[in-house]
Amino acid sequence: MAPLSGLQLASALLAFAAPTLAKGVAPGQIKNFVTFGDSYTDISYPAADGGYAWPTYAAGYGPFDLYPFAKSGAACSNNLTYRPYPPIFGYQLPNYFDEVKNGTAKLNPEETVYTIWIGTNDLGANALITGSDAPDVSIVPVRQCAVDVVKVLYASGARNFIMQNIIPLDLTILYSANSYPNKYWDEVRNTTEWNVFMKELSRSGNAITDLMLQALAPTLPGAHIATFDSYGLITDIYNNPGNYLNGTAPLNVTGCVNSCVYNLNESESDTGDCTVAEGTDRDSFLWYDELHPSEQTDRIIAREITTVMKGEASKWATWWS
Repeated sequence: MAPLSGLQLASALLAFAAPTLAKGVAPGQIKNFVTFGDSYTDISYPAADGGYAWPTYAAGYGPFDLYPFAKSGAACSNNLTYRPYPPIFGYQLPNYFDEVKNGTAKLNPEETVYTIWIGTNDLGANALITGSDAPDVSIVPVRQCAVDVVKVLYASGARNFIMQNIIPLDLTILYSANSYPNKYWDEVRNTTEWNVFMKELSRSGNAITDLMLQALAPTLPGAHIATFDSYGLITDIYNNPGNYLNGTAPLNVTGCVNSCVYNLNESESDTGDCTVAEGTDRDSFLWYDELHPSEQTDRIIAREITTVMKGEASKWATWWS
């Protein structure tokens, strides 16, 4: 064998002495998960999917102990995109820290993963897409806010994180080019413009978040940070519904379980003209209503994210550290 040069020898010794830190959590490591977010994650029953939300299913699939802090209507911060609902900063995080302090939430950092799924309301009606936020707010600080949740939790001792990215909101009925007046927006709008704008906001928001997480990961020793590709998973259900939906009605990715058509500028206290799927027909739909995934879709999300939390390989997850 040819002798190693000094540089080659030093490199070999360095590689031996400093092995690369494994990415992701280990199989069987996680026993608890803590959730932050909006109506997509709020476990109040009935949830925004008309039944049980994905964390409830994931807790059973794991099994894991669930500590839920997500609240319907939430944005990341009301200082960026104001909404009269409990945001992550200003409500959900303080609520979590209060429970840690008083002993309600006793969590071993090594055995706990924190999930963050926020952005739907920040990007949506009465926020970025309608331009009703503060003049200096854009997609960049909105997504920095989501990444800052990881920083704050890490500083408190948390070490395992899953950032669930923004779904393809342009595929929802609310932001579809073929949308109709509904309970979320019944004023005049250019549906084609909303559809194109929302596609750009969703895609750019996810790309920005990934870049921020990649830059953040090396600065947090001992942390394991993943992106869960909600965007890719929902897109795959949309394009290949037969692989996911199993209801007794024809498979449907453009309509919803609970469709309510309003007249233009109809009072929000009205109920609209509603068509509701019942029983097992509900499991044929990607969407529950004009904005929210169906309960069947939430079961799929729960199944896939449970795989990630169990430390198993998943096509929908990328571990940055």
